[in-house]
Amino acid sequence: MSGTTPYRHTQRSPLCLFLYVVAIAMLVGAWIVRNEQPPLLGAAILGASGVVMLILASAFQHLTVEDEGDRIAIRFGPMPLFRRTIRYEDIHDVEIGRTTILDGWGIHLSMRGGWVWNLWGRDCVIIRHKGTLWLGTDDPQKLAQFLKDKVDRRRL
Repeated sequence: MSGTTPYRHTQRSPLCLFLYVVAIAMLVGAWIVRNEQPPLLGAAILGASGVVMLILASAFQHLTVEDEGDRIAIRFGPMPLFRRTIRYEDIHDVEIGRTTILDGWGIHLSMRGGWVWNLWGRDCVIIRHKGTLWLGTDDPQKLAQFLKDKVDRRRL
């Protein structure tokens, strides 16, 4: 280890509650229309959409950022559908920033370039590596300082 205290932070979000409500509404809707015509089409579409929504809700309950020695790991969870790592040696610059309202939440391309990985709020750490990552966090100062320390130590 390079002398830096390992970093681990989990941000939680109420966004998953909204997704659970939508999922339950879809599943209830599928139950209600199960006998409508055409047979099962509406129920199948609503039921399948409800199941997908349940999976997404469980995938977006929290966002964990964690030091893994030579890289930073970013994971949504608890269902581990979306995760990525960035090696410290690939990071060129780190700064604290804010996402725009249009950037929103989730995982998607930003209109300003690069990827947005954001669970809740607009505070973020901008990580420039082979691309740009707008990493949403409710701990921007500590995360940015940790990453800068790791990158500076790698350059020595």
